[in-house]
Amino acid sequence: MGEEANKAIIVPESVLKKQKREEEWALAKKQALEVSKTKSRENRKLYFKRAQQYAKEYEEQEKQAISLRREAKLKGGFYVEPEAKLLFIIRIRGINAMHPKTKKILQLLRLRQIFNGVFLKVNKATLNMLHRVEPYVTYGYPNLKSVRELIYKRGFGKVDKQRTPLTDNTIVEKVLGKHDIICTEDLIHEIITVGPHFKEANNFLWPFQLSAPLGGLKKKRNHFVEGGDAGNRENFINELIRRMN
Repeated sequence: MGEEANKAIIVPESVLKKQKREEEWALAKKQALEVSKTKSRENRKLYFKRAQQYAKEYEEQEKQAISLRREAKLKGGFYVEPEAKLLFIIRIRGINAMHPKTKKILQLLRLRQIFNGVFLKVNKATLNMLHRVEPYVTYGYPNLKSVRELIYKRGFGKVDKQRTPLTDNTIVEKVLGKHDIICTEDLIHEIITVGPHFKEANNFLWPFQLSAPLGGLKKKRNHFVEGGDAGNRENFINELIRRMN
């Protein structure tokens, strides 16, 4: 009996292999976690650095604009604002008695539902399309505050064709990292400056689903310049975004 107890317990080879495999997996998991933590720390520093850089850039632009306005006033002239490069369009009417071509343009603009909103780059093709659908939309030039609030409050991204809330910078990086857009502040900067990858950034953003405006709309069928709501409201779009966000 004593001799038998002293004999080495033979562990089947399959069990040994399984133990070894589990040890290797545990080690690989631990190493992956360490790498992930390090990358996360580095990314947080990078996000912060970029956010600071953009804040400085926006501040300098604002200071320059104020300085140019003062200079123009002193000389008794007018300061001509730089030509807008970015538009925000909101659909304000349904499909009743709508021409099929108008419906098609609204679909191309991704404005499939009432109170959907999208960013658009200002160019001849865009303005031509807007002219065709003007009675059904209102649009204007969003400022930095509006772009930031829309993306942070209402922003959803298109990830694997799914509508995904922008809860984490990694969601932005997963889709747009190849264009060096790795966080929400990068995304905001690309949109507001209409940067080289504006198209990709804008296509990543799901159309914004806004609320009915506080205080309601005046006359949907009338143009903004006639006291209504449709068409170009230029900088007044920002006041409407506040009421709908």
